[in-house]
Amino acid sequence: MQWLNEPTEWFHSSNRLIVKTSPKTDFWRTTHYGFIRDSGHFYFDTFSTDFVMEVGIHGNYKNLYDQAGIMLRVDEKHWIKTGIEFVDEVQNLSAVVTHGYSDWSMIPLLNPPEVLHLRVERRREAIHISYRDDTLEYRLFRLTYLPSDKIQAGIMCASPDGDGFEASFEGFP
Repeated sequence: MQWLNEPTEWFHSSNRLIVKTSPKTDFWRTTHYGFIRDSGHFYFDTFSTDFVMEVGIHGNYKNLYDQAGIMLRVDEKHWIKTGIEFVDEVQNLSAVVTHGYSDWSMIPLLNPPEVLHLRVERRREAIHISYRDDTLEYRLFRLTYLPSDKIQAGIMCASPDGDGFEASFEGFP
């Protein structure tokens, strides 16, 4: 495992990773906002096979766009981030898919769980993003495309507008 943009504060024990995000960090490319950011925290391993990654995500979200989740990355222009993004005082199930330009889809979680359980599965170039609902079943949130022989995959978090927050990731190596 290695870091892209290692945070100054983080702790890893058994199957839990706790991160204090640094201020003014994000992953985004151009669309709508007109800027490029590649400064978020990403702790990953590299895969050349299909895989399933599951993680429980908890955050002390407090500022606009505080975010924590799973990221898949080929390079700075081709990546996916998914998880919770805090917008207008609401936790949102969010996915950003970037192929040169970022897109963004989200669903407000009006009764957010204490821990969001997220699953990302790679089947060749197809990426399946699912979350565990209140019936404890995984539901498909997004199906998208990320072709590459090798993909970096792991957890990500960022604080684009705030001064940082604490995120924890359960069930993560």
